[in-house]
This record gives sequence, structure tokens and C-alpha cells, in this order.
Amino acid sequence: MMYVPEIIRKKRESHALDYEEIHAVIDGYTKGLVPDYQISALLMAIYFNGMDTQETANLLDAMLNSGVVCDFSSIKAPKVDKHSTGGVGDKVSICLAPLAASAGVSVPMISGRGLGHTGGTLDKLESIPGFNVRLDLKRFEQIVHKYGFCLIGQTDEIAPADRKLYALRDVTATVESIPLITASILSKKLAEGIDALVLDVKAGTGAFMKDIQSARKLARSLCSTARRAGCRTRALITDMNQPLGHAVGNALEVAEAVDFLKGGGPADLREITLVLGSHMLVLGKISSSLEDARTELEKRLVSGEALERFLDVVEAQGGDPEAVMDTRLLPSAPHIEEVSASLSGWVQQTDARTIAMAALELGAGRSKMEDKINPSVGIVLLKKPGEKITAGEALAQIHAADISTARRAASQVFNACLIGDKKSDVSGPVLEEIIQD
Repeated sequence: MMYVPEIIRKKRESHALDYEEIHAVIDGYTKGLVPDYQISALLMAIYFNGMDTQETANLLDAMLNSGVVCDFSSIKAPKVDKHSTGGVGDKVSICLAPLAASAGVSVPMISGRGLGHTGGTLDKLESIPGFNVRLDLKRFEQIVHKYGFCLIGQTDEIAPADRKLYALRDVTATVESIPLITASILSKKLAEGIDALVLDVKAGTGAFMKDIQSARKLARSLCSTARRAGCRTRALITDMNQPLGHAVGNALEVAEAVDFLKGGGPADLREITLVLGSHMLVLGKISSSLEDARTELEKRLVSGEALERFLDVVEAQGGDPEAVMDTRLLPSAPHIEEVSASLSGWVQQTDARTIAMAALELGAGRSKMEDKINPSVGIVLLKKPGEKITAGEALAQIHAADISTARRAASQVFNACLIGDKKSDVSGPVLEEIIQD
């Protein structure tokens, strides 16, 4: 075992760590031979001094190989996944995985839980009665093989170094480090045994990356590091200054995702899902162009194939397909309160972070990992930027466990919505594409 203080000192003084040093410290930490306090010091040194591209690639390699990598070689279809850096109202994975699978790619998706103001795909899926995201890798592989996709949480075998490091980063204020974010995301994604990856990097008040420059830097780091590891990768930078879609909250978001799979859904959710899916089909060599890929995906929505695929996997993972076909069977809050506009005009802003914090206080999210989520609560935005509203008309609905929490959330939502006398220009949800495959 290398002398860990020397490795910490080297990084503290802004020198690059080599392959052996990175592997030694990650392997030692995973096995319990290196204590938290030494890794905390190293994480802080990385946070302040960064890592070059080779160091980041070596860190990814060490974290990826701390556990197992899924073997889907028996599946002839291309294995392509999508990852989002986290946002508000982001239910794209639930829409996209069955849609892409119905068009011919296999999507072995290992997803995460919500923490803080961002939601988690696993929490949303668990609002479907009986849906089990805690499958072992054997069952995970069986479902992917049979239906083309499966959605589970990180298992004990997948990148155990990342699980330990992420918990430590969370309590040492070192989460917002691009090399650490890059290695964390890719260690889980590449452990899926995928051929290609499409990334949705969020930028805005409701994202970890608050501006497009930071999002662009992260996207390029992810793409270049994944490519070094042999995975074809593309990234989209998408807007997270306002929530995605209308619904924020677990069962409410599932209902909105199902609406999309039935051919409806909000325009921004539809656009992001189809653009990400088109890139997945092109990276998987199912389609030769983004235009052809989009046409293929739209066909699968119209035909109902994407919805049927989702119903199959819901049942395979123990969920109730009837609650998907009739979303009134999903958990519902006992109290609904409307937030009304105080003046007439045009909605110009619905601040994503403020909306997310209101949903968090309702119980739709968690401040720490052991917090229990209420799947029924949340917020439905009835008006979004670019839409006209009259005084007294409903801006939003608050779905709450009781009147007092509903009224507190209503006040926050009211303050998050800016109304002006002129219609503002509203850009599309996709801000930029970074293609480095």
C-alpha cells in the first residue's frame, strides 16, 4: 500500500497523480484500508486543484473496476443509455427508456434517487404500486434481454467505490467538482456494459450547473472521458431555469410520463425526449440520421409500442400495470390547493429551484438519504413561461398532505412565478449539442 499522506500532499501541491497512485488509494478506500479523514483531505485537494484528463480517466477506471461490469454480449441489439445530471420535473428516463427500446436499442438503465432539490427516477417509479427497483444483476439482465430495458438502482456490486465516495463528498462540500462528478457518473453508467451513452446536462437555477459555461465544461469532460474508456458519447445541454413539463412530484410525474407514452404530454418534455432518443438511435446505428430517428420514435408513440413496452416492464418489476393505464390509481394527495395570479399578463418565469424547494417541503423529496418520501404530493404548473394569464386564474395546483403545508408551498410557488405585461421570448428546452462520439 502506498503512503497515502504523500499522495494527498502531491495533489495539494497541484501535481498530477499517476495511475498507480489513484488505483492504490481508491482500492484501499473501497476495502476499508484507507480512512475517511484521509480521503476527505484528498477530495478537498482535488476540489481546489482539479484533475487533468488523464487523471480523470484513471479515477474513472479505478472506480469502475472496484465492482463488476454487466455483460450483455449475448444481446445483439446495441446497448445505449441516457443520463441526466439532475433537474426539477425531470421524468425523461421513464418516457425515454421504453420508447428507445421499442425502436430497437437495449437500455440497461441504473438510476438514482433524489437528494436535495433534484428528483430521482427511482423515487418516481416506486410511486407505481409494487414496482421494485431493488433487483439483483441477474434479474436485471433477464429483463433487459426480454424487453429491451430495465430501470434499477445501484447494486452492491456496481461501482462500490463511487457509493462510498459520493456519501463522503456530500458531507465534505466537494460534490461540485467536475473530475469527481465525471468519474462518479461514468463509473455507474459504464458498469452497465453499454456501447454508447447520451448525456443530458442541465443548466439553470434548478441544476447543479447554474450557467451554460459550467454545463458545457462538464459535458465536455464527460464526453472526452467516456470516449477514452471506449464508449461513444454525446451530450445535450438543456434548460433548467424552469421545471420540465408541468408536474413536480413523484406520482404526478409518473402520470405525466404515461401521458407522453400515450401520445400526449407537455411540449418541452416531448421535445427533450425525442431529441435524446434520436441521438440514442443514431449512436446505436439503428438510424442513419437524427431526422430518420425522430420519425421512427414518433411512429412508436403513435402505434402504442412504447406504452406496451413500459407496461411489460412495470409488470416484470412487480408493478401494477392497471395503475399505469389508469393513473388515478397512483397515490393521490388528500388536499389540493390552487395558486391564483394576482394580475393579468404573460407568465415570464417559473423559477425551477424555488418550485423544487416548495415540493421538497411538501415531502416530495428528501434533505438526507434516510428521509421518507411522500409519493402523492407535489406541484402541477398550469401555466408556463410564454403563456397568457388573467387575474384570478389558476397558476398552479398544490397537492399536499394537509392544509398548512399546502399554504406554505402555495406562497413559495406564487413568488416563483413572474408575470409581466409583455410576452417574453421562450427558447426551446435544448440549448446546445456537443457531439464527440
